[in-house]
Amino acid sequence: MKKKKAKSLSKHIFNTIGIAFGSFLAALAIRIFLIPNQLIDGGIVGISLICSRLLKDNYLSFFLILFNIPFIIIAYKQIRKTFVISMMISIAFFALFLSILQICPPFRGDSLEIIVIGGALLGTGVGFIIRNGGCTDGTEILGIHFNKRFGFTVGQTVLFINIFIFTIYGLIFKDWHIALKSLLTYIVAFKMIDIVIAGLDEVKSVLIMTSEPKKLRTLIMHELGLGLTIIPSIGGFSGENKEILYVIVERLDLAELKEIVLTEDPMAFMAIENLHEVAYGRHVSSVSQKKRKKRRGTRYFFGK
Repeated sequence: MKKKKAKSLSKHIFNTIGIAFGSFLAALAIRIFLIPNQLIDGGIVGISLICSRLLKDNYLSFFLILFNIPFIIIAYKQIRKTFVISMMISIAFFALFLSILQICPPFRGDSLEIIVIGGALLGTGVGFIIRNGGCTDGTEILGIHFNKRFGFTVGQTVLFINIFIFTIYGLIFKDWHIALKSLLTYIVAFKMIDIVIAGLDEVKSVLIMTSEPKKLRTLIMHELGLGLTIIPSIGGFSGENKEILYVIVERLDLAELKEIVLTEDPMAFMAIENLHEVAYGRHVSSVSQKKRKKRRGTRYFFGK
């Protein structure tokens, strides 16, 4: 129990440090790149930036906290309480750094430099916040709420809200070039968030339906050093018992996997899907680990 508590405490400390670091990067991007060039972000941050530009820049942190309060309440009622605590910590750090970093000199450069560097820095910061369990924007919580009540996906809700925010920004200040640049900055940041959370390695899951499951199973494990799971199944037309092979593979090994499967069984059928994340425990056998290390690098797999 003591070990578990110590491990849990250390995890919370590391998560808080990650949230603080991400908040610093995001606040730095907004203070150096976005505000001096009259750009905005999406969501609550974007609304806060619009209001602070209309009134006074010093109120940015105040607006960020104020506009997030309703979403904190929604999260408290519909999502776990630990998430609410992480969200409050994230908003507090973000607001604090936005206030402190007012003294930073602005970045003046080409529009492309501002969009790419500013968006990448902002996305990296937000990615660190999300990866460590935090949240600084209530629009995703609103998306979860709408998903439960009306059936809209979280992505659809967030996209609609952000398009509305950028449109309002262009209407208020009568400058569609700034609104478009803000949208491009948001797209760069959004992509960077995915990279930070999921990493650069793209992982895919592959379902292989073949008449030669035993041969392919041996080849995949010995040639690629990958583990796999055998899923018992029944043919829809034939009614025969079959075996489906389930493999998790990195993108760089996918072409070789296809070649091995289709060379051995030209009639094989493969269903390939993108995976956002793969997590596994200590069930990995030492034999498979050694085989994988002999190849170009560590590979993801499922099963023994």
